Amino acid sequence: MKASDRLDATFLALADPTRRAILARLARGEASVAELAEPFSISQPAISKHLKILERARLISVGQAGQRRPRRIEPKALADASLWLERYREMWDMSFKRLDSLLGELQGKPAPQVEERAKEPEPRTRASSRPAARPRRRRRRGSG
Repeated sequence: MKASDRLDATFLALADPTRRAILARLARGEASVAELAEPFSISQPAISKHLKILERARLISVGQAGQRRPRRIEPKALADASLWLERYREMWDMSFKRLDSLLGELQGKPAPQVEERAKEPEPRTRASSRPAARPRRRRRRGSG
């Protein structure tokens, strides 16, 4: 399974509140299917389907303890999703800092310093933000 497919499977699995609740329960320790089904008012087959989706996304694994097959949380898939989100969080933080700076300027307050991670293009002045006007071409009317 490709990394992007694993990420898709992770977010698909996390999209459902029942599966998120199952993960929250497994974060406290391993549990059997019956123990995981207990707080929900859904059938055992429905819980099993949720568990299959979590297993396919590699968010949980199945252990073997005699006849018991407890489920346990697998943190790697969550860590991969968190890492993917973190890259975007840094970008959002920079955007919010720039917005704070602009709002401060507009309100006449000194702007807080924005920590730059990557070199950004020079800010445009108001005059340079508009494209230069192109001369309009006149259409010739044909005689015909």
